[in-house]
Amino acid sequence: MARMMLLTKAILAKLPVLYANEEKSACDIKVPLKLFNPLGSQSWFITEYNPETGIAFGYVTGMQCDELGYISIPEIEEMNLHRMVGIERDRYWNMNNTLEEVMDGTKK
Repeated sequence: MARMMLLTKAILAKLPVLYANEEKSACDIKVPLKLFNPLGSQSWFITEYNPETGIAFGYVTGMQCDELGYISIPEIEEMNLHRMVGIERDRYWNMNNTLEEVMDGTKK
């Protein structure tokens, strides 16, 4: 069973480079990508990405505390949760959701 590709060309085209949103308010920052653990409570809401390093920035929920921070996409891609199950991309995620909505819990 093949695992889902987390970063498609369409998503990469919508993800700003790291620090592109630095001066913006959370209500103006779009969240083009949501990754989640299908066997747990963790979700990663990605707002920026550096394709050269594989490092992203976003909001993480479902761990010890919810927080903004840097995320290694290669590490997430390598996670094996149970046999062939890994972290998945939310294919039904609305790319127009804002960081403010995600942080307030109004969009999941």
